Amino acid sequence: MKHPLVVGIDDAIADLEAFDSILDARSPGEFAEDRLPGATNTPVLDDAQRALVGTIYRQDSPFAARRLGAALVSRNIADILEQRLCDKPREWRPLVYCWRGGNRSGALSTVLARIGWRTAILDGGDREFRRRVVSDLAAWPAQLWLHVVAGRTGCGKSLILTQLRKLGAQVLDLEALARHRGSVLGLLPQTIQPTQKAFESGLWQAIRGFDRSRPVFVESESRRVGQCHLPEALIAAMRAAPGTRIEMKLEDRATLLLREYRHFTEQPAELFSRLERLVPLHGRRVVSVWRALAESDRWEEFVVALLEAHYDPAYDRSTTSNYAEIEHGRALEVAGIDEAHLQATARQLLESVKPPTDEASTDEALHD
Repeated sequence: MKHPLVVGIDDAIADLEAFDSILDARSPGEFAEDRLPGATNTPVLDDAQRALVGTIYRQDSPFAARRLGAALVSRNIADILEQRLCDKPREWRPLVYCWRGGNRSGALSTVLARIGWRTAILDGGDREFRRRVVSDLAAWPAQLWLHVVAGRTGCGKSLILTQLRKLGAQVLDLEALARHRGSVLGLLPQTIQPTQKAFESGLWQAIRGFDRSRPVFVESESRRVGQCHLPEALIAAMRAAPGTRIEMKLEDRATLLLREYRHFTEQPAELFSRLERLVPLHGRRVVSVWRALAESDRWEEFVVALLEAHYDPAYDRSTTSNYAEIEHGRALEVAGIDEAHLQATARQLLESVKPPTDEASTDEALHD
C-alpha cells in the first residue's frame, strides 16, 4: 500500500477493534481533552509548535505557516519512526486521525503507508467522531433496557453494581466514568475528572458494548456527577425506567461510608475544606458542630449527623422529583456490609429483573 486508505466514521467504528493501533496525531493538549477509544497520542506537532504555526498563519501568511509546519512535522515524524514505531512488524495496521483528517494525520499516514504498513486515515478526524458521539448519545439510551438502582447515600449502591458486574451483569457505572462519587465529598484524592467531551466518549464506548436484549443496571444519579453532565436522553431514559430501592440500617450505612471514605479520616484537612461548601446550605453553626465531631474522632456520630441533616433530605427531595415510582416501589434490604451480603443482594436483584412487558403483544395474546 503506497497511499493510506481513507475510511469514513461508520466503517472506522464498525472495524475499530480490528486496527492494531489508533494514532492520534494531534497535540498533547488536544488529546487530553478527548480522543477515540484506545487511541495513543502520536503528535506531529506539540502544543507549543501548534500555537506557533497558528500564530504565523494568522499574523504573517498561510504559506509561511505551512512551510514551518512541514519542517516541524517532518522532524517529529522522524522521531516517531525511530522511537515509538521502531518495533512495529510489517503486518502492523494503524488508524491515524487528527482534528479534521487533514494535514497532520495526512502527513503521518502517508509516510506510514509508503513504508509499507497497512495504514488507514479517518475521514473527518476527531471532529467527525465527536459528531457521531453526540448523535448516538441522543438516540441510544431509549434503546436500552435500563434498571435503576436507587437508595440513600451509603446503602452500598456502587458496591452492589460492582457485584452485579462480577455476576456477569451489564453495568453502566456513571461514577466510575466521571471519576467522582456524585456528592460534595465525592472527588477522590489525586483524582482529576475527565473533560465533558472525554466523559461522553467514555459513556459512548460503554453503551456501544451493551447487548440490547439484556438489562443494564445504572445508579439513580442526578443530572451531574461532579462536573460531568449526563446527556439529556440518558437522564430521560433513566427517569422513565423501572428500578429497585436498596435499603440499609443507618448504623451500617455510617460504617460503610467510613470504610469507603477512609481518606477523609486520615486527612481531615481535606474533609474540612469540603465541608465549607455546605455552610451556605446549613449555616456556620451546624457545620462547626459537624467539624467538632470529626476533630474529636467521633467519626460515626459525624457521619450519622451528616446523613440525617444533609444527605438523606437531599436524596429524598431528588427521588421524589425524579424517581418517584422507584422510591415507592420494590425494595431490597442489605443485611450487612461485608462482601457476602452485598453479593447476595446483587444476586437477588439480578434474578428479580424481568424483561419489560410488551403491552401490545399481551393484548393480542389475550384476544387470541
